[in-house]
Amino acid sequence: MSTAADLPVVRAEGLGLAYGKTRALDGVTLDIPAGCMVGLIGPDGVGKSSLLSLIAGARRMQEGRLEVLGGDMASASHRNRIGPRIAFMPQGLGRNLYLTLSVFENIDFFGRLFGISRDERQRRIGVLLQATGLAPFAGRPAGKLSGGMKQKLGLCCALIHDPDFLILDEPTTGVDPLSRRQFWQLIHSIRDSRPGMSILIATAYMEEAEGFDWLAAMDDGRILATGTPAELLEQTNTDSLDTAYVQLLPDGQSEGHNGLIIPPYVAPETADFVIEAEGLSVKFGDFTAVDRVSFQIRRGEIFGFLGSNGCGKTTTMKVLTGLLEPAEGRARLFGQPVDARDMAVRKRIGYMTQSFSLYGELTVRQNLELHGRLFDLPTGSLAARVAELARRFDLERVMDSLPNALPLGIRQRLSLAVALIHKPDILILDEPTSGVDPVARDEFWRILVELSRNDRVTIFVSTHFMNEAARCDRISLMHAGRVLVSDTPDAIRASSGVDTLDDAFVHHLQKVVETEDASAPELAGQLNRAEADPPPKRILRFRWDRMLSIAKRESLELSRDPIRLTLAGLGSIVLMLVLGYGISMDVEDLRFAVLDLDQSVTSQSYVNELSGSRYFIETPPLRDYGDMDRRMRAGDISLALEFPPGFAADLARGSGPSIGAWIDGSNPQLAETVRGYVQAMHSQMIAEQLRQAFGAAAVARPYNLEVRYRYNPDIQSLPAIVPAVIPLLLLLIPAMLAALSVVREKEMGSIVNFYVTPTRPLEFLLGKQMPYVVMAMVNFALLVLIAVLLFDVPFTGSIVALTVGALLYVVLATGLGLLISAFMRSQIAAIFATSLATMLPAVQYGGIINPVSALEGAGAVIGEIYPTSHFVIIARGTFSKALGFDALWSSFLPMLLLLPVLTAVAALLLRKQVG
Repeated sequence: MSTAADLPVVRAEGLGLAYGKTRALDGVTLDIPAGCMVGLIGPDGVGKSSLLSLIAGARRMQEGRLEVLGGDMASASHRNRIGPRIAFMPQGLGRNLYLTLSVFENIDFFGRLFGISRDERQRRIGVLLQATGLAPFAGRPAGKLSGGMKQKLGLCCALIHDPDFLILDEPTTGVDPLSRRQFWQLIHSIRDSRPGMSILIATAYMEEAEGFDWLAAMDDGRILATGTPAELLEQTNTDSLDTAYVQLLPDGQSEGHNGLIIPPYVAPETADFVIEAEGLSVKFGDFTAVDRVSFQIRRGEIFGFLGSNGCGKTTTMKVLTGLLEPAEGRARLFGQPVDARDMAVRKRIGYMTQSFSLYGELTVRQNLELHGRLFDLPTGSLAARVAELARRFDLERVMDSLPNALPLGIRQRLSLAVALIHKPDILILDEPTSGVDPVARDEFWRILVELSRNDRVTIFVSTHFMNEAARCDRISLMHAGRVLVSDTPDAIRASSGVDTLDDAFVHHLQKVVETEDASAPELAGQLNRAEADPPPKRILRFRWDRMLSIAKRESLELSRDPIRLTLAGLGSIVLMLVLGYGISMDVEDLRFAVLDLDQSVTSQSYVNELSGSRYFIETPPLRDYGDMDRRMRAGDISLALEFPPGFAADLARGSGPSIGAWIDGSNPQLAETVRGYVQAMHSQMIAEQLRQAFGAAAVARPYNLEVRYRYNPDIQSLPAIVPAVIPLLLLLIPAMLAALSVVREKEMGSIVNFYVTPTRPLEFLLGKQMPYVVMAMVNFALLVLIAVLLFDVPFTGSIVALTVGALLYVVLATGLGLLISAFMRSQIAAIFATSLATMLPAVQYGGIINPVSALEGAGAVIGEIYPTSHFVIIARGTFSKALGFDALWSSFLPMLLLLPVLTAVAALLLRKQVG
């Protein structure tokens, strides 16, 4: 009878996964043993991360069957049950961390999510910080940690809840050798404290995999072989995992692969330095990215720049290519200072960026031809040069293919071909083989050696692979913006008294980095769950403490992000001032001119009466119709009055005199208001002229209509516009911020914490929503004060009713933003979608311009449902009509009914798995 320990921790049968037309996993069948350290080995793009995300429950199943910890991962109930037993650390430096939160705050947040009590959290955090050497940095923001420290912090966050199954996706990629060594010491210490813990690790470093208990080699979404490292070496009859992996590749991929032989570099007789850096420093604000770096590189030399991610390698390269200006020091190419404007020198440089930067919508041939034209290659020789590079880099079969459809190794060869299209004398390569399989990496280096030895091209290459560094003629070891040592690989090993470059790098790092022994603290028994902790089953239910933890974390991130905080705090205020001062239908100081064809005392008296009004300002008279057209088109006047010949005579006879009024109609609403003013004043002045000439009987009317305006007796724009602008602003900014809060996590990758922790969708959404509701209510208070104190809009109704209405409204506004975020994948898309989903319905159907009662068909339905129409009634009613709850209850009711519906729909659409 088999026990739980005998059963595999993971069992996959025919597992398949596709991203569109790309097959990430293709029929994976695999049993991963429990209680040991298992490695998935292979370069980037073979399916390791996809398989781990399925095992962790972060990605939705597509094909096949997957069992983890004894249950089916297609079952949501099983995923909920085992979620607290799994810890997942995704690929990327600090990808599961919140960079503005401190070390302590990050670990504490994860502890809250797993329902660990306050005292127990404090104890566990203390143990983990001591174990990782992070205790002195507990208050430092995660974003200011080195790569190795970020990975240690990510591991602390993963271990806080004492998991049974730890999943690590390439945890040491881009980390310096010393931090990498400490990380594995910590892992072994954890294994000693928890012998029954299962650990699954994806790695591209074969030297790391040699220390694992069991391995699964992957390629192209399939499993190549499984077994212990010794079994794989025996199976392939090789002495290293690198060579064994190459032998395991399918027929054809490893065919013709032989060991790379590099001829020795022969230095020129004279010191022919083509690249020089002297005391080079680069700063970004207070941060020093490159600190007094110096080196010299000869013609035809392969010079390697080694260091972890973020140590300054790429920044130095950008200075050499003229993309960045140094703060201090000098950089020279071919003996001349680097000048970004010197096109002659720039044409002698080929630069290959760290990430693939060619045009995905152009074919391989079109990319080569485009870059040839950019470097001014003669049209007659361009086709021959493209054909030559296609043969040299084995691209002839894919010349009409799109780059994004090609394997990573071929894309890297294409990038190198593009960098060489103009036959440069210097080639600068930023981590060109990152993620490339060993066969493609050797082929890439074969080309570099040929360029160096045969064509005398100077090659400046950055890498974090030590076996690649050994192929360089000279190398510089770099850390924290400084060069630790520069020499040949053999000389650096010899001077350090060690056998490997990895040990040499560690030797030099220990001179400048104060570190603690990561394995010093004894972990055994210290991370076991205390009996006083709540039972694990409670983790599966809705918990207020998890929701409040998310709200607290979001509030901290918001308070430490100056851009989002400014948008949340001042965005609505600025827009209120712009709209309040910029939108007005009041007619005051209207500029007009007169085309007087009558030239009588009566017409002049009419003009004098008009110009004496506070509504109109007279400008110089018009000469003719052409003058009228020119001045109105230029915006000099908005109204032109034409007095026809005989105007005074018609008035003297008592017949109805007429004048022409030409109005600028580019703004129809304002033009209509001006028309009303002119008609009213014309009637009044004509009546007065007739009364003076013929007495009161001349203007007698059979009736007298007295017009009175309620609520806004002076017919001013601001008392009508401002109360309607407040709902518009309380909708746009809060909805946008709420949407960005979720989409931002999707872009940064920290959304994986929602996928793999016990957090429920409703907890996540409500926790995200709370800080923005609070900020929106603060904005509401400020908007009301601006309306009353700055714009002199009278407030006559119930402030309590307005405040309650605003609270309901901003909860709906932020809920709408969260609903939109369920569909969006990028912040740019979220901004556009939120703008369209808020501004257009609010303005068109929200009763701001036209009353909802005047709408018909679908517009009327939208108007009745959309919350803006109801809050506009509340805002205008409380500001201008002295209304309270008793008169406005019918506007509160639709928002109350919509609130749970919107929240429920958002929670249902927010998936607990990606894909």
